[in-house]
Amino acid sequence: MSEYQYYEFRAIDRPLSQVEMAKLRAVSTRAEISPSGFVNHYEWGDLKADPSDWMRRYFDAFVYTANWASCRLALRVPLTTFGLAEIKPFEDGECLGIKASDTHWIIDWQQDGEDDERFEMDDGRGWMSRLAPLRDELLRGDLRALYLGWLAGVAGAAFDEDAADDDDDDGDALEPAVPPGLSALTAPQQALVEFLQIDADMLAAAVAGSSPLSPVFDGDAGQLDAWLGEWSPGEMAAILKLIAQGQGFDAERQVKARHAAWLKARRPPSDSQAQPRSVGALRELAQQAQGVRLAHEAHERALQKAEKRRQHEAHLRRLMDDVAPHWAAIEVHAQRATGASYEKAASALAELAQGYALTASREAFDRALRQWLVPHAKRGALLRRLTEAGLL
Repeated sequence: MSEYQYYEFRAIDRPLSQVEMAKLRAVSTRAEISPSGFVNHYEWGDLKADPSDWMRRYFDAFVYTANWASCRLALRVPLTTFGLAEIKPFEDGECLGIKASDTHWIIDWQQDGEDDERFEMDDGRGWMSRLAPLRDELLRGDLRALYLGWLAGVAGAAFDEDAADDDDDDGDALEPAVPPGLSALTAPQQALVEFLQIDADMLAAAVAGSSPLSPVFDGDAGQLDAWLGEWSPGEMAAILKLIAQGQGFDAERQVKARHAAWLKARRPPSDSQAQPRSVGALRELAQQAQGVRLAHEAHERALQKAEKRRQHEAHLRRLMDDVAPHWAAIEVHAQRATGASYEKAASALAELAQGYALTASREAFDRALRQWLVPHAKRGALLRRLTEAGLL
């Protein structure tokens, strides 16, 4: 299979101008380009531009996938969204990178998966719609996506044999402050877990240190009324003027930005741990979580196996309640004297053998089978199949 790479950029805060779209068109003649974004895929070549540069200049979101299991997500938010001390602890040098332009933070999640076939059947087009909402969550001060990026970096090395032999192993490094709500991830955050292939046991270990999310972020009508109550008539009039002047996009952007800032101001701080957990401690917790998970999965498999056995035995008892029609059906298969019909006869006889063993005895089946075989003693092909099935 040839190489396949998918690139999608999205402009959220403002549409692209005609001049900007012309510059993008000069890079690619076949890309889908609109005021809201750029989409293209490559099977033999590559994007003739630097995605990081485009994020600084044009776009607010970027998704990349390649069929050798590499993927990347980048989001751009205004510098005023976070202070440096607030977000830098999440940068791990493995998966999550954070850079600043003159006006924005550019947050970059990258992962090289171990499953070489991961994106072979995925053309990449569904990820942007699933992941782009993370940007709105970041604007509201939700740090869970950043923590997940940090966790993906340390989880990737959690059971890496090379890392275990590395003298510079990061096991003593401390995790950043744990955001609340890791036990109740949003749909975009769950998509990020899937996108980065975060180890489920490491995530379970992280959840143990996260407090519940405050109900203030449910987004109900009462909260919106409280927020709108803080607007002055002049501020509302300014927004309405923008809409009347055909600048609805700018009006919406300002309203969303103000609402996000209001929510962020009311978000409780990340959990402050008296004794922050080390990466090594997290990995130990992950191994414990793995043991619990494997035991639970084994228990579930045992329950499923027992249920299948119960259902099968119930079927056999129903079969043995009136066994004559089944012998008659087997006789029809034998009389057809074809390879396929002999296979069906052998299969039905094997099921009857189980029924007799359950409700009577195997000896009772053997006697019934010998009696049934009297007129079929010369059917060598049938006898061979019964022998292969362990019935003779």
